[in-house]
Amino acid sequence: MRLINKDLRLQDVTLMYLTVLATVVVLLVASYQAPAGQSRPTLAYHIPLDPSGQLELSWNISYPKQEVLLEVKVKELHHGIILGMSDRGEPTNADLVILWDDGHKSYFGDAWSDSEGRVTLDTQQDYQLLETHQSTEGFFLLFKRSFSTCDPHDYIIEEGTVHIIYTMLEHPILSLHELNISRLQPGVQRVLLLRPDTPSPHLPKDVRTLEVLAPDVIIPTQETTYWCHIYQLPPNLPKNHIVMYESVITPGNEAIVHHIEVFECSPQMDIVPQYSGSCDSKMKPRNLNYCRHVLAAWAMGAEPFYYPADAGLPMGGEGSSRFLRLEVHYHNPLLLSGRRDSSGIRLWYSPSLRRFDAGIMELGLVYTPVMAIPPRQRSFQLTGYCTAKCTQTALPVGGIHIFASQLHTHLAGLGVRTVLVRGGQEVEVVQEDKHFSTHYQIIRVLQKMVTVLPGDALLTTCRFNTEDRSKVTVGGFGIMEEMCVNYVHYYPRTQLELCKSHVDTDYLQKYFSLINRFQGRESCSCPQTSVEEQFSSVSWDSFSGEVLNSLYVTAPFSMHCNQSTAQLFPGDWEKQEIPVVTAQLQRAPYPCEINRRVASNNDSPTEVRADSSG
Repeated sequence: MRLINKDLRLQDVTLMYLTVLATVVVLLVASYQAPAGQSRPTLAYHIPLDPSGQLELSWNISYPKQEVLLEVKVKELHHGIILGMSDRGEPTNADLVILWDDGHKSYFGDAWSDSEGRVTLDTQQDYQLLETHQSTEGFFLLFKRSFSTCDPHDYIIEEGTVHIIYTMLEHPILSLHELNISRLQPGVQRVLLLRPDTPSPHLPKDVRTLEVLAPDVIIPTQETTYWCHIYQLPPNLPKNHIVMYESVITPGNEAIVHHIEVFECSPQMDIVPQYSGSCDSKMKPRNLNYCRHVLAAWAMGAEPFYYPADAGLPMGGEGSSRFLRLEVHYHNPLLLSGRRDSSGIRLWYSPSLRRFDAGIMELGLVYTPVMAIPPRQRSFQLTGYCTAKCTQTALPVGGIHIFASQLHTHLAGLGVRTVLVRGGQEVEVVQEDKHFSTHYQIIRVLQKMVTVLPGDALLTTCRFNTEDRSKVTVGGFGIMEEMCVNYVHYYPRTQLELCKSHVDTDYLQKYFSLINRFQGRESCSCPQTSVEEQFSSVSWDSFSGEVLNSLYVTAPFSMHCNQSTAQLFPGDWEKQEIPVVTAQLQRAPYPCEINRRVASNNDSPTEVRADSSG
């Protein structure tokens, strides 16, 4: 790709063109400059896009302007690049920004792909090119776009996971109409584009570090590996506060280490077997499953995680475990061999305890097969309840303050939403991710801290897709089973560690009796028949699925209002009524909806020329 300088003579242009052809590799060597006197912006966030490290995305956010500034670095640019956003990372029905050449001129434009992957230039050009330049590090493309454009072909950039698709163009493109992005097999990267704009608290002067690292692992030659390693804390470690943590990535493995989690083992376990190997191995000790209290979670592109200035997460001391489980997800689609890794998490902790202990509370659904998703469902919802009765019983008078959250489902999860209900009305969304992926689970700092008072309720709703499954999906720990959980991080810490629910089992048995009669089978309430077997015996059709959905949204439920000792708080928690919500939160209008502008109807791309001002 090359840029045509309007000040060059024709013979110069011809010579340049022949030189490019002679070198075969076509590079973009001229710059599309920002206006004179305007310095290049500082970009706070960075993430590698592809496993080979050829592409890197950097960006910054302006909440006052409601826009995101993005820069793509390409080590070796040939004839262009396509960057896009779509619902789940599909190349179809995607919002695209394209830089391409036709062998003579270079262009930049806003485009979209249809349900077959065919590319069309958008009639409303919403990506604004700011600058291109070439350096020894590679080619840089800087552009910006509003969060929302009111263009039906544009992706709405909002809080939660964004699936970025990318691909390089290896040949000139004479017309975008000949381009089908599906045939190019673009890569996918997941990222949180929108981040809180609050400054990070200062670390105390006596802060210390503890690194929980993989032990020089040879990364397996396979696409996906989850590596588990047991780490033992120093003996007699007194109580400290974790005040920050960050990733430690082995140099050269930045595009392979996908995400990392550190779990605390159950304090009731005196001994945890030393283990370092695949998390899926049959040789993994079974009691490692009891090491699931999340201490830290990082995913590619995540920044260091800071606790609020007046709270810290306890580590060490009475009632804590000496054992941690490190879990590293390696994504190695190029099947690189012999690569060694010692990545992990660096915990920053202080013996000077802050005013409050931070705590972690589980919201959502209990891990049980009684909560199930029928097969062939495009979008099936399940909701877990943390009731007003439970918060009234367990929370202090001043309530608690949620500052971060980690959403969790397994493979069928599409989206997760936790909302605060007060007096029967939705008052605040704690966390929502409409494009959730189980492959991208990090602890997310909230834009605004949420205060939960005694008597408030918290509803966590998950959407699932089982269109590719012929059998029912039940709740449970297996990857092909499902979960619906939000681990909320809050302070001050209370004894309430788990606030979750599941449908009342007596009402579930009534469902099985009804369906069995309707489908001409004898109803059996045999004690030896498991819930999984009962679900498997159902002939799944639209009727059986709709009745199950009706059961879940109307039937009483069992409430798990659990203390940190795993015992229930005193009270009657069976056959609880579904919380009544009389008013739902309405989405705030997008700026483009308030200040509607007439669409430009300009379907022409920007011709990329040197010394242009955009």
